[in-house]
Amino acid sequence: MRRAAMMAGLTATTAQAASLADVCTTANVKAALPSSVYGLTMIPSSVTASPVYNASTSGQVFFPDATYDYCGVTFNYTHNGRGDTVKLQYWLPAPESFENRFLATGGMAYMISGGSSYLPGGVMYGAVAGTTDGGFGGELDTAFLLANGTINYEALYSMGYHGIGELTIVGKEFTKNFYSMGDEKLYTYYQGCSEGGREGWSQVQKYPGVYDGVIPGAPAIRYGQQQANHLYSNVVEKTLGYYPPPCELEKIVNATIDACDSLDGLVDGVVARTDLCQLHFNINSTIGLPYHCAASSSSSIGLGFGKRGTDPAINGTVSAEGAAVAAEILKGLHDSKGRRAYISYQPTASFSDAETSYNSETGEYELSIASTGGEWVAKFLELRDADNLSTLDNVTYDTLRDWMELGWKRYEDVMQTTWPDLTEFEKAGGKIITFHGESDQSIPTGSSVHFYNSVRSIMYPDMSYNASVAAMGDWYRLFLVPGASHCATNDVQANGPFPQTNLAVMINWVEKGVVPHTLNATHLAGEWEGQNAQLCSWPLRPLWTENGTKFNCVYDQASLDTWDYTFDAYKVPLY
Repeated sequence: MRRAAMMAGLTATTAQAASLADVCTTANVKAALPSSVYGLTMIPSSVTASPVYNASTSGQVFFPDATYDYCGVTFNYTHNGRGDTVKLQYWLPAPESFENRFLATGGMAYMISGGSSYLPGGVMYGAVAGTTDGGFGGELDTAFLLANGTINYEALYSMGYHGIGELTIVGKEFTKNFYSMGDEKLYTYYQGCSEGGREGWSQVQKYPGVYDGVIPGAPAIRYGQQQANHLYSNVVEKTLGYYPPPCELEKIVNATIDACDSLDGLVDGVVARTDLCQLHFNINSTIGLPYHCAASSSSSIGLGFGKRGTDPAINGTVSAEGAAVAAEILKGLHDSKGRRAYISYQPTASFSDAETSYNSETGEYELSIASTGGEWVAKFLELRDADNLSTLDNVTYDTLRDWMELGWKRYEDVMQTTWPDLTEFEKAGGKIITFHGESDQSIPTGSSVHFYNSVRSIMYPDMSYNASVAAMGDWYRLFLVPGASHCATNDVQANGPFPQTNLAVMINWVEKGVVPHTLNATHLAGEWEGQNAQLCSWPLRPLWTENGTKFNCVYDQASLDTWDYTFDAYKVPLY
C-alpha cells in the first residue's frame, strides 16, 4: 500500500518503480519540501540528494551494528523576515524499508548537532533521521556573542529548543510528502545524550504534542548549576590548598570500585549500587594505598573538561590531603552556611574536573581550570569572548553558588530545561525513556533522579509514593546504567552493560504497547561481551542474590534516601 502511494506521488518518469534511485532525486525532494510550516520558507535551490547503498555502522553505543541503504538529503530554510539560513540534513530509508517513523537527533557539549553520527540509529529502524545546524553553524559557544556584552539571542534560543523543534516539524511534513503518506500515522521520536539529552527534555517541555517518544540520555539540564559545577572540583582544590596528581585520584576511584563491587551481590568489577557505596564506604580507607603511574603525554580529558600536560612517572601513596579533596568533591557544593547549592558525582565516577597540571619547572602539580566551567562563566555569565577563566583567585563556594543562581535566572526559559509539569506531554500520549550512567563523571547521576522526583511531586501531589511511581511508569521511566560513564561505556568498569537498543524499546512501547519494566542492555566489552542484561526501572535498584546468580530489582529506602536532595541554598525551588 505504501509503495503504491509513493508511486502515485512520483512524476510519470519515476513512477515505474519506487526504488531508492527513483525517489532519491533533487526534483523529488524539491517537490516534497514543506509549504505550510508557519513562519518558515524552504529554499529549493539548496536541495541535494544522493542515494547510498550498503552503508554500514559498527561499534556504536547508542545503536547496534547494521547495514542499510538510504537517501542522503540536505536543504535549507529561512525564518521569514530574518534573512537567515538554517541547514538541515536527513537520511531517508529506501522505500521498502520505511516504517512510518521519524527520528530527530541532538548534539553534545555546546553543539546542537552530532552531525550524521546519530542518523544511522534511525535509518536502521525504518525511520527518517534528521539533524540541524540551528542556523548558527551548530556550535553555540562560537556563535553566542555578537560582540563582548552582546548576546546572539537567535542562536541561544535555537540551541535552547526551537532549532530541534523546527527540525522535527519540518522533517515530519517533508517525510509525509516524500513517501506520499497522506493521512497515515507518522510515529515521531527523539534521541540524544548529554546536551542532546537536554535538548530532548526541551522538546518534551516546549513541544508536548509533537513527539510520540523521547529518549533523553544523561541530560545536561539545570544548566545554570550544571555548567558552573564543572568548576567546583577546582575550587575544592584551591580551598583545601592541595592539587593531587591525577594518578592519586585514579587510585582513589579504583579502590572505591574494588571496595564497593560486592555490595550489589555480584563481584564483576562493576558497582551497580553506588548508593550502597555511599552508605558503607569510607574514603579515608584509601589513605596509604600505593600507586604507580607511568609517564604520560599531553592528552585531552574529554568533552572539554580540562586538559593536562606531560606527566612524569610517579610512585606514591594516597595522602590524607588527597582523600580530603575527593571527599569534599563527592559531598557536592554547599555554601558558607552549609546549605546545599548542587550535587556531585557518584563515588565511582572519575575526577575529571579535578585533573591538575604538572609544572616541570617546579616539579609540582598545580591548578588546571576545567574549561567547560571556565568558558561558561567567562562567556555566558561575564559575556566576554574568552574560552576559559585565567584565574580562580577569590572564587569561593559562595561565588560558585552565586554564579549558579545567575545562570539559572538569566537562562531559565531557554537552557535550564527543568519545567516539571509535563501534563500536556503525558495527555498527548507521549512516552519517555531516560537513562544515566551511574559513574557519570560529567553530569551527576543524581541530576536525573532529582528531576524525576520533581516531576512526580508536581504532577501527582496527592498520591502516595507508590501510586505516583506507578502513574509515572505508564509514560515516563528512568534507568540508571551500572558502571557507565558519561554517555558511554567505561573502561574502568568494562563488564558493565549499556542500553544500546533504546529506540527499539521505545518503538515497542509506543507502537505495540510493550512497557519497558526493565530496560534492555548489552555487554559491549568485558568477559560477557555480546550478552544481554536488564536494567531496573527507578526507583527499584539492582541486587543479585544466591551467590550472584539471581538478578532482582528491589526497593531499598535507605539507598533511595541517598538520592534525596534539598537545595536550601536558594529561596525558590530548584527542580
